[in-house]
Amino acid sequence: MTGAIRRVLIVDDSNLQLKIMTAMLTRLGFEVMQATNGPDALAICAETEPDLVLSDWMMPGMNGLDLCRQFRRLERNSYGYFILLTSKSEKNEIAEGLDAGADDFLTKPVGANELRARINAGERVVSMQRELSEKNRQVSDALAELREAHEAIERDLIQARTIQQSLVPERVMELATSRVSLLLQPCGHVGGDLVGMFTPGSNQLGLYSIDVSGHGITSAMVTARVAGYLSSKFMDQNLALCRATSQFFTMRSPAETAQLLNQRLAADPGVEEYLTMAYLAGDLNTGRMKLVQAGHSHPLLMRRDGSVEFLGDGGLPIGLVDEVIYEQVEFRMTTGDRLLLYSDGFTEAVMKNGQMLGEEGLVDLFRASALNGEGPELLQDMFWRLTEGMRDSTSLGDDVSAALLEYDVLAG
Repeated sequence: MTGAIRRVLIVDDSNLQLKIMTAMLTRLGFEVMQATNGPDALAICAETEPDLVLSDWMMPGMNGLDLCRQFRRLERNSYGYFILLTSKSEKNEIAEGLDAGADDFLTKPVGANELRARINAGERVVSMQRELSEKNRQVSDALAELREAHEAIERDLIQARTIQQSLVPERVMELATSRVSLLLQPCGHVGGDLVGMFTPGSNQLGLYSIDVSGHGITSAMVTARVAGYLSSKFMDQNLALCRATSQFFTMRSPAETAQLLNQRLAADPGVEEYLTMAYLAGDLNTGRMKLVQAGHSHPLLMRRDGSVEFLGDGGLPIGLVDEVIYEQVEFRMTTGDRLLLYSDGFTEAVMKNGQMLGEEGLVDLFRASALNGEGPELLQDMFWRLTEGMRDSTSLGDDVSAALLEYDVLAG
């Protein structure tokens, strides 16, 4: 036999019935086993797993119903079909047999044609059950493989997050009487936002906020590359600096820095992402600041008296087109002034009223947090207020980052 049912167990306390059924099944090509009582039948089932059990209903000791119930409790590798042999035909008795786990019934005396037809029906059921079990096994195996792959990816992403966070090694820096603070909160394990600062000395400050297009791993890889172009540790690799002597560096203008960075990204093969950037070059001795806004959110300047001003006229993002000339804004900061560079993760956050925070909402957020803290605590308070007011406070829709310069706020 090549069908789903090949091995058949006949259970009957009548030796005559055993011989008759065995003869019919043998002629049909089945491998036949015999048992004269329920316990012996269960022992055979536990050892050989028959595909089909044909059991008499009325037997001394364990009857066919009890045997069927015990059969269904056995652990098997595949589904076993169970047919009760009976002279019973009442509906309530048939229902009792079905409740016990029987699949079908045959009324004595059993004819060869009907037996073959019932077994054919059973083969269809067993085939479908085994096919379903196999597919379930395949699905389980695939899920296990996916789970392992997901766990591996999760470990890699956690490590990638650690690496990306290391791109911003310092979250606060004090220069003379001024203070710079940074905030970086990716919406996933890694993100496309980057904030940073560097100083070549002599109270000169470079401060930037960058937002790479897209999200996730690709954007994070671009931020890693850009972090190298604006390195705070390796000054000779920093595009914003040029060497004045063998030991000292001077700062390029923000417009020139943006142009150089644009040329570098445009020349990188295979990089289709672009970025927006707000970059400040400041003299902390005089308060004179130069700023370029390359498609980034307008930097927010809050004066000591509480008045606010958004700086910059826009400009094209970095890496979008090959040749770009960037304009820069020049202004002066005085004691107690605060400058906030930030990504659109703030202004485009959807709040509980269904509206985006926007620039006016950002001003309110900044003012409220400025009353409650300073430095990194101020930025953390802004982020807390933002998430508390969002429609979905459990999930960021975009990376959120900011760089804060508090000018001449520390005791000299």
